Parts: sequence; C-alpha cells; structure tokens
Amino acid sequence: RVMKYPYTFTAKLAQFPFKYHIDNIWLFRYYFIGIVVTLPLFYKLGKLSYSPANVREWEEKRKELFTPHRHH
Repeated sequence: RVMKYPYTFTAKLAQFPFKYHIDNIWLFRYYFIGIVVTLPLFYKLGKLSYSPANVREWEEKRKELFTPHRHH
C-alpha cells in the first residue's frame, strides 16, 4: 500500500527514485564510482596509521612535545 506522504526517513528512502538519479544524473554515478575506487586507499592508509610502529613513534613525539621543559 502506498503512503499518501512518507513521514519517516526510511519511508522517504524507500520511495526515493534511485534508479532514475543514477541513470540521469552524473554526480550520483561518479559519487559511487569514487567511493569504490578510493575505499582501498583509505583502508590502506588506516592500516598504516594504526600500525604498532607508527603508534609508538607518535607516542614518543607527543611525550616529547607535551612534557614541560624547564626553560626558565
């Protein structure tokens, strides 16, 4: 049964014409292509930034940066 007005967010999503937008609007198509292309890159960067060696290196940098040095 079709609602007169989709009040909830999920009802609005269910009635949104995705196929029309993907077929006729270039931005939708390239948005999804861009996500698929860049997802492996972001995955690799995340794995590199949270590697144990990198975490240790940044802990040392933060310790050096934030420990008070008696300058005066």
